[in-house]
Amino acid sequence: MTPHEFLKKWRQSELKERSGSQSHFNDLCALLGIPDPASADPKGEWFTFEKGASKTSGGEGWADVWRKGCFAWEYKGLHANLDKAYNQLLQYAVALENPPLLIVSDMSRIVIRTNWTNSVQERHEFALEDLVDGTVRERLKAVFLDPESFKPEKSRQELTEETAREFAGIAQRLRDRGHEPHEVAHFVNQLVFCMFAEDAALLPDFLFTKMLEVSRRAPAEFTENCRTLFGAMAHKGGKVGFTSIDWFNGGLFADDHVLPVDEDDIEQLLRAAARDWSQIDPSILGTLFERGLDPAKRSQLGAHYTDRDKIMMIVKPVIIDPLEAEWAEAKAKITALIDKAPKRTAERLLTPAEKRRAQKLLDEAATIHSAFIERLANFRVLDPACGSGNFLYVALKAIKDIEHRANLDAEALGLPRGFPRVGPECVLGIELNPYAAELARVSVWIGEIQWMRRNGFDAAKNPILRPLETIECRDAVLNADGTRAEWPAADAVIGNPPFLGNKKMIAELGEDYTRALRKAWPEVPGGVDLVCYWFAKAWSKIVAGQLERAGLVSTNSIRGGANREVLKPIVEHGAIFNAWSDEEWTVEGAAVRVSMVCFESIKTAAPKLNGMASAAIRADLTADTPIHEATSLIENSQVASNGISKKGAFDVPGAIARAWISERGNPNGQPNADVVAPWFNGLHVTRRWDDRWIVNFGEMSEIDASCYEAPFNWVHQHVFPTRQESRNPTERRDWWRLARRAPTLKMRLLGLSRCIVTPEVAKHRVFAFLPTTVVLDKNLVVITREDDTSFGILHSRFHELWSLRMGTSLEDRPRYTPSTTFETFPFPEGLTPDIPAADYADDPRAQKIAVAAARLNELRENWLNHADLVVRVPEVVPGYPDRIVPRDEDAAKELKKRTLTNLYNARPHWLANAHAALDEAVAEAYGWGDDWRAGLLTDDEILARLFRLNQERAAAQSR
Repeated sequence: MTPHEFLKKWRQSELKERSGSQSHFNDLCALLGIPDPASADPKGEWFTFEKGASKTSGGEGWADVWRKGCFAWEYKGLHANLDKAYNQLLQYAVALENPPLLIVSDMSRIVIRTNWTNSVQERHEFALEDLVDGTVRERLKAVFLDPESFKPEKSRQELTEETAREFAGIAQRLRDRGHEPHEVAHFVNQLVFCMFAEDAALLPDFLFTKMLEVSRRAPAEFTENCRTLFGAMAHKGGKVGFTSIDWFNGGLFADDHVLPVDEDDIEQLLRAAARDWSQIDPSILGTLFERGLDPAKRSQLGAHYTDRDKIMMIVKPVIIDPLEAEWAEAKAKITALIDKAPKRTAERLLTPAEKRRAQKLLDEAATIHSAFIERLANFRVLDPACGSGNFLYVALKAIKDIEHRANLDAEALGLPRGFPRVGPECVLGIELNPYAAELARVSVWIGEIQWMRRNGFDAAKNPILRPLETIECRDAVLNADGTRAEWPAADAVIGNPPFLGNKKMIAELGEDYTRALRKAWPEVPGGVDLVCYWFAKAWSKIVAGQLERAGLVSTNSIRGGANREVLKPIVEHGAIFNAWSDEEWTVEGAAVRVSMVCFESIKTAAPKLNGMASAAIRADLTADTPIHEATSLIENSQVASNGISKKGAFDVPGAIARAWISERGNPNGQPNADVVAPWFNGLHVTRRWDDRWIVNFGEMSEIDASCYEAPFNWVHQHVFPTRQESRNPTERRDWWRLARRAPTLKMRLLGLSRCIVTPEVAKHRVFAFLPTTVVLDKNLVVITREDDTSFGILHSRFHELWSLRMGTSLEDRPRYTPSTTFETFPFPEGLTPDIPAADYADDPRAQKIAVAAARLNELRENWLNHADLVVRVPEVVPGYPDRIVPRDEDAAKELKKRTLTNLYNARPHWLANAHAALDEAVAEAYGWGDDWRAGLLTDDEILARLFRLNQERAAAQSR
């Protein structure tokens, strides 16, 4: 068929929708050179007319034409309202497998709308006459053959980021004029919702934009114009001029106080209003806008945020999977009942008795469906640290999607069509930050309206904004009187409680609050992170039968130490049914490592750990091997410990230290080198030493210390004032001394020329040698061994795995401890730390490890301090390590990049090869060499073997 033949036939056509739609579509296929449905797919499996079941609202099929993975197409009669046809497609899009394109036509025009979930929607319209144009025909042909070519470039996330940046600037200018931040935030939230409301056709005729345009000509009138609009939205029967306004409710608009703006502000508001606010993403809206509205979080603008996929890792197992399982069971019962019902055929009508039986069975099926919908309508999800509402929105959308799917399934089975009943009242929240709490309400409101529109339904009215007092602004774990805070009744708890480490609680929450919190929760260990109180509360609700299940995010330190204690009763008396032990997350714009833990009172399904089926999940978020039950081994004792703790500015630049050492004339006749030495901390190992020295008077009295005049004067000037403010009486009294001098460590280092150190907290578990003449800081774990064999065992894959599993984490950096990590680790038999290195010097296993370890250390040192880049200068005090000085400025720039962290980030081939050789040597020492080379030693198998060794030795030492 030629374009002119098609145009002539359909320009004159007066056929109705039912009689003309298939003929029109077949002709269009002929025009485009596409096989029609009957020719291309005679069975109607992927390209067919009248796809789906009969609609109880009338008509055959959910769509007039459907092509799998391409489009759903609905026809209406000539000049009909195509928006109604589009809404019908939206209502059945889920049943139609969510095609990327939704197309409507009245045979004189074709309207294509994109339907990708996370992309900004685009609309393309072609009139009958446009089909004469070859480029238009090619575009329509792509609907069948290349629907991806229609995919919009801009995502909803990008749109939301842009709008958030616009309003961050407006909010900052309003605050700069002296307006109170909370007042600014509330006003901006009102403006944001107005822009959304007009793009969602809730405010008629782009009334908000028109108000801005009128105000642009007379900025002084903006305040009154805006107040009039807000007032009309807040009350029933509101009007602006002759235009009637739907009732939005007084929650957001009860306060009609409007902040004055200037001409520049109005111009920026107009630019913001020009965006399509109906398509912003509520799952990140709150987070992004909170950063612009809360002055304390403005520095996070542009930082990364937690996306919907991460949130779904909690929402899916806690909410979606159980409810979908309930519907699958209900649907099976409904299907069985309907299958039993007598059916009328073309040859035979039903008897009155058969009709009554059929109706009875249909009524029973309808009752089961109604009961499930009632269950969803009454289902409540609580986020007791809801922030700006991202978890709540994702949960609300999930429950609404399940309800919609259930209604579609029921209709396909012949039951009456159901209208959505699930609404914002299904989500409950508690949030301490008032900025975030109001944004949570706005996010949920917008999410609810968006869902209704995107699925072809009108938003609820009278009022449009249902009350959301269910999102409370208060503390979730402690009342003002020091008692435990209560949570509202809910079926599921989800969320991302605040990440605040035990050691920071007093500094950030205050001593009184921290003491009251611990007193209110006596069953929770005192040394836990703040997030643990949310776990304890959720579990207490489950135990009391007041909660079905919970899913919470915590830092991955919940796997170890005191934090793990809150998971033990869950494992002992209930079940962790889904967990991710170590995942990347975003908190306050920064990347951290987290654990996600979902738990309930009884084990109802096969648990999943890190996405894999598992027999059980333990309190340390591992499967099978209870590695955290490992026992400290006597053979490892008194070998590893932390270095000194300063508690004051005892450290000095190298230039000052060397000047002191060069001085003579102390009244005691002794050199300052007695009390001044190079100082190394964890960063000096993972990065580079920055030439810091330290004043260390050891156990000297104040009188003896004062005889070292220059160092003592420094300490008196820089340390004394801060020590006098310390709560620790010993630190106030002994202000000239380091807070922790580690005398036992000093004794153990006697006779050693070097020792092994590892940073207490680091991204990569690296070990290094340092001279024993330097002072080692508390954030270094010091192993008092100097032999290459011990170094090699510690730096092997075997010990690294053990340390990662046995330690905890700070943000995304694993923590190493002398007790739980080092003392529990089973070294190869005969190479344990209680044996002097000289005693196993002739052991071939030790020799092989030593060679590989020495080579690894040599290669690393050559890379870190390449001879072409550095000059080694003898230090002013004999015995101290040489100073490593860059040869020139270019060398200095290059050396800044040469750190152990950067090296292990890149992990070049030579480094990987050196570690591979070391790992094989250590595997041989354990007697596992053949299994290692055969690839049989998975991480879990290694840990299981090491744990067995630990238990065997623990049993032997107890006898």
